[in-house]
Amino acid sequence: MRVCLCWLALAALSLSGATPPKSETVRGKLVVGSGEAPVVETAEHQRIALDGDAPTRKVLHDPRVNGFEVSARGHFTAPGKFLIDPLHTRALVVMDGGKPKMITYWCDVCSIRAYAPGPCVCCQKDTDLDLRDLDDIR
Repeated sequence: MRVCLCWLALAALSLSGATPPKSETVRGKLVVGSGEAPVVETAEHQRIALDGDAPTRKVLHDPRVNGFEVSARGHFTAPGKFLIDPLHTRALVVMDGGKPKMITYWCDVCSIRAYAPGPCVCCQKDTDLDLRDLDDIR
C-alpha cells in the first residue's frame, strides 16, 4: 500500500512540474502560398512558419487572408516555427484600417457565422470572409 502511495505521489509531483510553454506574440505580414506552409514575415524580414489547431490551419491556408498584417499569440516549437494558440482563444487577429480584427466567415443566405473557411453548415454555399471588431464578437 505504501509503495502505491509513493508511486502516486511521485507521479503527481512530476505532473505538477510540467509548465506550459511561455506565451509569445509574433507580428508581421501573413504570406499564404499555394502548396507551401503559411509564414509570417516580420518587420526584420524574418520568416516564421505558422501552425495551429485544425480550424486555425484552415484560416492560415485561406488565400483571402494573404498579405494581411497579423498578430499571432502562441509559442515557438523550434527556431522559425510557431504554434498558434487554439482558435477559440482569439489568438490570431489581423490589422484592418489600423484596428485589430478577428477573422470570421459569414453565410449571407443563412446568416450563419463560422470561424474557419468552408461551406455553410446549412446551405453548403461557400462562406465569405468577414473581418469583425473584437468587441463585436459574441
